[in-house]
Amino acid sequence: MQAIELILRRVVLMIVILFAVSFLTFLIVHVLPGDVANAILGDLATPDQVELVRQRMGLNEPVLLRYWHWVTAFASGDFGMSLAYNTPIAPLVFERLANSVILALISLAVAVPISVALGVLAAMYQGSIIDRIITGTVVLFFALPEYVVALMLILIFSIWLGWLPGSSLIPPGGSVLANFPAIVLPVTVVTVGMLAYLSQVTRASMVAALRANYVRTADLKGLPGYIVVVKHALRNAMLPALVEIGLNFGYTLGGLVIVETVFSYAGIGQLLMMAVQSRDIPTIQAVVIVIAAAYGIGNLIADVISIALNPKLRT
Repeated sequence: MQAIELILRRVVLMIVILFAVSFLTFLIVHVLPGDVANAILGDLATPDQVELVRQRMGLNEPVLLRYWHWVTAFASGDFGMSLAYNTPIAPLVFERLANSVILALISLAVAVPISVALGVLAAMYQGSIIDRIITGTVVLFFALPEYVVALMLILIFSIWLGWLPGSSLIPPGGSVLANFPAIVLPVTVVTVGMLAYLSQVTRASMVAALRANYVRTADLKGLPGYIVVVKHALRNAMLPALVEIGLNFGYTLGGLVIVETVFSYAGIGQLLMMAVQSRDIPTIQAVVIVIAAAYGIGNLIADVISIALNPKLRT
């Protein structure tokens, strides 16, 4: 019962945070220098045309009133019209979101097992040459900016070897999974970016778990080493890592701007970049809220899994 109350409190907190993010986003994009109507129409627009656009967008209304109209419409599923594409925003966002979710899930499916394996291996041989090689390698890759890793992979695997396409453009009406070779390089870049953090979190948790009394007791009972590591140490060590995995799901959706732009991948990160460049304010607001919701949902899922694995959290 206490676990259900904890989850409900997290859900309420997530809703409050989303409202706060929506309000701050609305204020920020409406205090940017320059007139939005002028930016949309260009320098050759007449004052009458600018005024007409301002009235159509409700820019003459007070900020709080504009926010109320927008947030109530957004809550009902009406995200507004894209100023850059002149189409409803909701189908555009959800189509791009689906592509980014596919990229995020595949990247997590690749990064999580590798990170856990590297973290466990480094912890089991703490201080050894194996530990130093693993830690040094993942930190080196983590230190490289994403666009550098992306350009290196394009140069090697696309230009020199010709094994994989350097662009992730999906044909109109095509499916991401049907063009799987096109997303191999973006998945690799995202995976490399997550390896260092997740593996080091797992390593730190495993080091603490291997020093715990219950692990020593299991050793004294004569249990095989792999059972002690997997059944006793890893299960408890995974709790902090699960929280980071949940947060990384939100990061993967919101932090793919560079990766999706470099590879021309039609995801929500690229949509955000294009909306900022064209000052498509309604689209910017919608994308930011969707990304914030992804962070919240990812964290909530991690909390639920943590509660399921840790009896202490249930009581």
